[in-house]
Amino acid sequence: MSTPEETARADQPADATDITSRKAGEIQLDTAVRYVFAACGVLTVLVTAGIIYVLIDGAQVFFASDIVDVQGFLTGNTWKPTSKTGDGTYKFGILPLVSGTLIIVVTSAVIALPTGLGAAIYLSEYASPRTRAIFKPTLEILAGVPTIVYGFFALFFITPFLDNFFQIRTFNALSAGIVVGIMIIPMVSSISEDAISAVPNSLREAAYGLGSTKFETTTRVVVPSALSGIISSYVLALSRAIGETMAVTVAAGQSAKMPFYPNVEQNLLQSIETITAAMINVASADIGGNTPAYDSMFALGLALFGMTFVMNLVAEYIAGRYREEY
Repeated sequence: MSTPEETARADQPADATDITSRKAGEIQLDTAVRYVFAACGVLTVLVTAGIIYVLIDGAQVFFASDIVDVQGFLTGNTWKPTSKTGDGTYKFGILPLVSGTLIIVVTSAVIALPTGLGAAIYLSEYASPRTRAIFKPTLEILAGVPTIVYGFFALFFITPFLDNFFQIRTFNALSAGIVVGIMIIPMVSSISEDAISAVPNSLREAAYGLGSTKFETTTRVVVPSALSGIISSYVLALSRAIGETMAVTVAAGQSAKMPFYPNVEQNLLQSIETITAAMINVASADIGGNTPAYDSMFALGLALFGMTFVMNLVAEYIAGRYREEY
């Protein structure tokens, strides 16, 4: 008769050893993949930290010069980093650039936010599957168009069209703001549509059961439930508008000036300069390294980073306040 140990070995599957070794291999693979993903996460943090370090280091050199200080940079109303003004000095006031950037952001927001949200609501709540399959990829094609093409579209199409209604300059803030708004519509619509589609159908069915119409269900139930994702799409889109360079440089011009009061509409019809456009102009100017004009690019980049960082903090607070969990 066979012993119990022999019987157990006889009952064990022939490939038990292979299964054990295969599981050990899978564990090793999972561990390796985990470390790879962790390395990717650490890399993004290091890149961000590196960017911040470079901006702060260059800005410190800029503010250490005798030409400008932090207060003059933040409160000055004249930007002339590469050419001297009437008093024979260079001017590094950022306020004209900040005002130009905000004009572009506000104008683009008026165009993109309601249009993108309306497109997202239509795709999620009203469009048929066939219409959605055609309309959504077509809309997202806008995101793949080079920004320089948008700039020339604004310069040679939008500006001549607006010239039929306004006394507008060739380079102006209105056409630049409109084209940037068109650029960020796909970002708003895509992210908002994903957020709206993620709202459980049980909420819609409950609203219909209470006698709500399609419009009432959409505006009073679905959109408020997806508000966190919609706000995130707004922030990402506006951050893109703040950092847009080529389209604004081509369409808005290179005239850094303080906004007009009380004739606010003149701000849209005149040439302006944004922070990103100023950085491009300084970089392309005939200046040497280790000069105040060269170092001013780092101060501008740090200011731009600060603007987007504050915007993201505010958005995180608002999104967290209105976030719905299902």
